[in-house]
Amino acid sequence: MTTGHLVQECGEAIAAALDKADAVELLYLSPADKASALVQLARLESRVAATRLRLMAVADEVTEEKGDRDVAAWCQRELLVDRGAARRDMTLAGALEHRWHVLAQGHRVGEVSTAQADVIARALDDLPDDTPSDIRAEAERVLVEYAATFAPKELRRLGSRILDIVAPEVGEEQERKRLEGEERKARKTTSLTTRSHGDGSTTIRIRVPDATADRLLTYLHAWTNPRKHDGKPAGTAGTGAGTKVSYPTRLGHAFCALLEHLDPNKLPRHGGTATSVVVTMDYDTMISGLGVATTNTGGRISASEARRLMCTSHVIPAVLGGKSEPLDLGRGQRLYKLGQRRAMDLRDQHCRAEGCDIPAAWCEAHHLIPWLKGGKTDLADGILLCSHHHHRAHDDRYLHDRLPNGDLRFHRRR
Repeated sequence: MTTGHLVQECGEAIAAALDKADAVELLYLSPADKASALVQLARLESRVAATRLRLMAVADEVTEEKGDRDVAAWCQRELLVDRGAARRDMTLAGALEHRWHVLAQGHRVGEVSTAQADVIARALDDLPDDTPSDIRAEAERVLVEYAATFAPKELRRLGSRILDIVAPEVGEEQERKRLEGEERKARKTTSLTTRSHGDGSTTIRIRVPDATADRLLTYLHAWTNPRKHDGKPAGTAGTGAGTKVSYPTRLGHAFCALLEHLDPNKLPRHGGTATSVVVTMDYDTMISGLGVATTNTGGRISASEARRLMCTSHVIPAVLGGKSEPLDLGRGQRLYKLGQRRAMDLRDQHCRAEGCDIPAAWCEAHHLIPWLKGGKTDLADGILLCSHHHHRAHDDRYLHDRLPNGDLRFHRRR
């Protein structure tokens, strides 16, 4: 009897056995028989798949009659399988036939499922080209052993770090090379683009190395509101009944706050002077809080936003008279000093808007009498407000009253 006839006879025997199983009412099997049958059939399924993959690995000639590109294309057409699945099978068939013989043996006897074999073969193929052959063999042996304990998902994780398990010194060196390569590539692909939407907002798209992104998120997390002790998520207190702020929105607000608090004296200098933002408005706009202001980059912002920025940020106000002559260019002592801020933190302890308990560390110092209207930068004229309520304090749509305890109560204009 020829080898071909043996393979066909095997298939016929399996088909005949399945025909007999079809006549069995599976519902009435005992729990022990059901469990045993499930295990046995799973192992047989792997063995059948192993034989099919062995055939795929040596079946190039079946493509000749109709001119298929490869066995995967033939399977896609003749067996009506998806292209991706057919190509995965062809790749696995080649790996088992030509490279990973211990894995192939485990698959053929049913100790390794087809899904497990695919994961293990991919992990072994991903080993660096300069991995010594004895370490490759040990990695294969260990992963095949792990197949008795771990599902494909866990095997994928183990396979990605297999060198750390079988040869830690080699694994660490390979990881160093990989990380250095990724870091070099990341620096080359770093970019930042902006696109103004014409509605007062701009989309910033940035691609940076992972380490830079981690650092940015660390800084932004320091600006986002901490979680509430009463179980409410950060960003819900003090924003109005039922108001919730999504985490991406809070990160966006944190990014704005981070930029506003950068010290220009620590940035690269332009023309011998510190890099600063200058906001220009005329005297009447400054006093009324109505109208618009212009930044030295050509941007236009509302007067209320300009007044808020001047209250706490490192921007230079340029106030113009009736003939556009400068009346005031950055009057001194506009920002609270460190000692004053610490004293304010101890006094207020949290945002002084009514009902808001955002901690002092997350608040901004606000002038009760606007600095642009002659307010002094001293403790008596200062109060802590969280970013949300600081915006409201400079929003012309809102009024606020000072309560007997010193808190501010906000209400919309009628």
